[in-house]
Amino acid sequence: MCTGAAVLAAAGLLDGRRATTHWQSAPVLAARHPKVVVDSDPIFIRDGNTYTAAGVTSSLDLTLAFVEEDNGAELARRVARHLVTYLQRPGNQAQMSMFTAAKPSANSLVKHSVDHITGHLDADLTTAALAVRAGVSERHLTRLFLKHLGRTPGRFVRQARTEAAAHLLVSTSLPMARVAARCGFGTAETMRQAFVSQYGVPPSRYRSTATSTVGS
Repeated sequence: MCTGAAVLAAAGLLDGRRATTHWQSAPVLAARHPKVVVDSDPIFIRDGNTYTAAGVTSSLDLTLAFVEEDNGAELARRVARHLVTYLQRPGNQAQMSMFTAAKPSANSLVKHSVDHITGHLDADLTTAALAVRAGVSERHLTRLFLKHLGRTPGRFVRQARTEAAAHLLVSTSLPMARVAARCGFGTAETMRQAFVSQYGVPPSRYRSTATSTVGS
């Protein structure tokens, strides 16, 4: 973690790998270990089975990534709340935001709906189902989402699922089908369509680009 990357580098475990460390120590790490591809921009990096993280708080993000990969997003969210920290920042913040960076809403109904959506991405999140849960009509729920979030419930759900899938593709080695299922997409093809619409590339291209070429 953090400057601990220097220990891995000294042992030769980072040779030929992309790694990160605290931004103040990155120039020293790069100078002392030219075989390491040092990238000081991301808060954590996964290269094969090797992980490195930047400052102290980024270690929490990486730990939450481990929890999510092994046990699912819901447990990771519970752990984050117990730690009184953000759910989890993505390893490469320049590429994506985690789960949808929605502005906090003063409307309690919208807030509770958003909490339910981001915590249960694999559930039935149709506008009809969300309206029933909120105890209002679909039309009223849509009006509230447009007013407070600037998008319909359906668009919000699609973006949240796509961003969650983008995070899993970069931070884990889960196969496409499992990523799609975990994030609430009916099929891998549905996830592919969402990626092309939001990011302009299919999931496979997104994963290979984000994990292999960013920062190189």
